[in-house]
Amino acid sequence: MSDVACYTVSIGWFGEKNSKRELKVDCFYAEGTANMFLRPIEDIKIHVDFDEMRVSEYLDREITTLPKADGTEYRLSHMKPPLGPRMNNKATVTANGPGFTLEGNTVKWANWEFHLAFDARVGPIISLASIYDLEQHKYRRVLYRGYVSELYIPYQDPSEGWYQRSFFDSGEFGFGLTAVPLEPLNDCPANAVFIDGYLANQDGLPVKTSNALCIFERHAGDIMWRHTESKLPGDIREVRPEVSLVVRMVATVGNYDYILDWELKPSGSIKSGVGLTGVLAVRPVTYTNADQIKEEAHGTLVAENTVGVYHDHFINYYLDLHIDGDANSFVKTNLVTKNNTNGKTPRKSYWTVEKRQSRPNLMLEFCWELSRWSSHWRIRIRKPKLDTR
Repeated sequence: MSDVACYTVSIGWFGEKNSKRELKVDCFYAEGTANMFLRPIEDIKIHVDFDEMRVSEYLDREITTLPKADGTEYRLSHMKPPLGPRMNNKATVTANGPGFTLEGNTVKWANWEFHLAFDARVGPIISLASIYDLEQHKYRRVLYRGYVSELYIPYQDPSEGWYQRSFFDSGEFGFGLTAVPLEPLNDCPANAVFIDGYLANQDGLPVKTSNALCIFERHAGDIMWRHTESKLPGDIREVRPEVSLVVRMVATVGNYDYILDWELKPSGSIKSGVGLTGVLAVRPVTYTNADQIKEEAHGTLVAENTVGVYHDHFINYYLDLHIDGDANSFVKTNLVTKNNTNGKTPRKSYWTVEKRQSRPNLMLEFCWELSRWSSHWRIRIRKPKLDTR
C-alpha cells in the first residue's frame, strides 16, 4: 500500500439536484516510477461527502489492466542518453545587474511601469501598467488590471469514472495556492530576480511560497525591427534587438504544470501566455497496439494498455484596458474582397479592410464573435481621437 497514492478531485455538475459538497478520490500505483499519473487504478469509485466527512459512495466491481511502469520515468537523474542529457544552461547576465528596478510591488523597466501582485486564486496580477511618452513627458495608462481568470478543462470520455472530470483549475484549486517554488537556471534564467509569495491558506494562516514569481529580461536573439538602405550614401544599417521583460509563475494542479507569463515590450505591447506541461491523464485499456482498437477509445494510445484521454483547455482572461482612460471600445476589422469596377486598369479585384465598432448593448454578441476567432480579422482598441491595436 505504500506505493499507492491518492488525491481528491472536484466533480463536474450534470444537473443533479443535490447540493452536497463532494469530491472524488483517484488512486495511482507508483511502484517502479515517479510518474504515478500513467499508472491509474481505474474502476474504483470513491466519493467523499465533505459536509458529513464520510465516504458517501464506494464501488469496486471491475478488474482493469494496470499500465506498465517501463518507459514512464521523467526524472533526469534516472534517465540515460539520449533521453536525459544535461544541457549547458547559458544565459545573458548584465554586468550591472538587472535592467529593471523593484520598489515594493512596483516594477520599472525601460519605458514601462506597473504594479505586480500575487493572488491565491489567479496567481500573478498585472495592474496600473503604463508606458512613458517622451513627447508628453508623462506615463500613459495601458492596462488597469489583467490576470488569467479561469482555466476550464473538460475531458471527453463519457464512461463511468471519467464523465465527471470537468475542472476549473483556477476557481477550484487556485493558481496562487498551487504555485510552486521556481528553480533558478531552469524555470528562470540566470538574470532573473525572484519574489516570494505570501497568502492566507484555507485555515486563514499565512503561508510563504519561496520564489513564487520571477522577473527577468528576455534576450532571445530575435529582431524587433531592422532596415538596410543601400541606395543612399553610407550604406545605412539599423537594427533594434528584441528585448522584453517577463513576469513568470508556475502552478502545479494535479498532473498539469501551468507556466503563466506576462511579457512587456518596449514597443508598447503586452503579451500574455499560458504554457501547458506536466504529464498526461490516462486511462488503462486492454489494447497494446493501435490496430486492436475497433471502437471509440476517446483518446490516443500512447503506450501499451494506456490511452491519453481527449480534453480541452479553455483559458479565460480578465483584461481591464485603460488606454489613456476608460473610454475604450473594441473595433473588429475584417479583410473583405472587392471587385475593381472603375475599369481604368486590368486589375479585377483587391482586398480592403472594413471596421465595425462595438456598442455597449452589443458587447455580448461581440464577445461571442471573439470566441469564434478567425485569422481573417483583428481586434483593435479604440478611444476617441485615438486608435491602437
